[in-house]
Order: sequence, then structure tokens, then C-alpha cells
Amino acid sequence: MTTNINSELQKDRFRERFTKYTRKAFQMLPELDNPKILDIGCGTGVPTIELARLSNGQVIGLDINQPLLDALTSKIEDADLSDRVKTMNRSLFERDFPDESFDILWAEGSIAVIGFERGLKAWRRLLKPRGFLVVHDEIGNLQKKLKQIPRFGYELLGQFTVTEEMWWRDYCEPLEKRILELRKKYIDNPEALVVLEKEQQEVDMFKRDPTGSVFFVMRKI
Repeated sequence: MTTNINSELQKDRFRERFTKYTRKAFQMLPELDNPKILDIGCGTGVPTIELARLSNGQVIGLDINQPLLDALTSKIEDADLSDRVKTMNRSLFERDFPDESFDILWAEGSIAVIGFERGLKAWRRLLKPRGFLVVHDEIGNLQKKLKQIPRFGYELLGQFTVTEEMWWRDYCEPLEKRILELRKKYIDNPEALVVLEKEQQEVDMFKRDPTGSVFFVMRKI
């Protein structure tokens, strides 16, 4: 039943509303010929698939959650992208990749897990000379983060904010509406209601402390 609820909730449908911001960040990069891209903390791969379409390059979706990677694998097959998009169940800190392996590192949300400073330090070695790092991170400590970018060997090419209003409009509000619909449908199913309550908690947290986020587009120097 849990699997059915997750399928019916269709959270990726709401995440896909953010692909317009993925595209905006990608368009801030110069044109690259067949780039090698690592999507760090890819999850179910909404940005991963979009990056493959935008770049016409080779993309690896990296995560440590195998069920999420399985969902991404299905998407890759459905989109007929198996020749250009791969998944890998690895922590980046296992150092499986040689230095200077990628033209672009992409991280939508994953840097918050390890910290902005640590991410910039650890990921730099993976970029080719003058390669690009694109990070989508919470807006907190923005001025400190802007100072850390050149300190750890990057040039900031550009940035833009996804405001709290955008987060509410594009993700939280439609997710809450879907949760309400499914609560009515599964009113007599305790297991399903537990799953939906957990999802509602994410929305409630945003309501209590609404905040925006920032895309940073950087080049290794």
C-alpha cells in the first residue's frame, strides 16, 4: 500500500515544476560539446533527465538511495536515454572518480547535507580545468557563501533566487492539495494516512518557516 500511495502522490510531478530553474541555471553556462556531467544527490532524477536533454552530454546520477535510483533508471529507459545517462550508488566521498573527471558538477539540494564549504572543497578536484559547479542551496548565510566561492577556487558566473513565494506556488501548495485529495480517498486506510501525514509535515515546516533558495553558477579557477 505504501508504494501505491507514493505512486499516487506523484511528488516528481511537483518537482518537475522546478525544471524551469534548472534550465535557467544551465543557460548561464557557455555552450559545451558533449559535456560529462555528475548530478550529485540525484534522487529520482528530475534534474538528471533535464540535464541530459539540455546538454546532449553524458550524465551520471549519483545517490546512496537505491530505490530512488531504481526509479531514475525506469525514467532513463522510458526516455530512451540509456546510452547517455547512468546511475551510480555511491557516496562522493568514497573517491571513486579520478581528479578532473567532469565538465559540470550539478547539485540541487545535496550540498545542504554536507555543508556549503565542505562541498566546494571536496568537489573541486573532480572538475576539469575551468569546469563548472552549479549548486542549488538554501538561502541562509548568503553573504558568507558568496565570500567562500572565490576563497575555495571558483569564479561566480551568476546567481538567482527561488523565492519563498515561488516555493509555495510551485511545490508546497500543489503538494498539499494532492495530500488532501488522497486523505479523502484513503480515509479508512491507517497505513496510507501515516505516509500522507509524513508528507504533510514537510509542508507544515515550510508554513512555519518559509524561506527561499539560491542557484549559484560557478567556474573552477
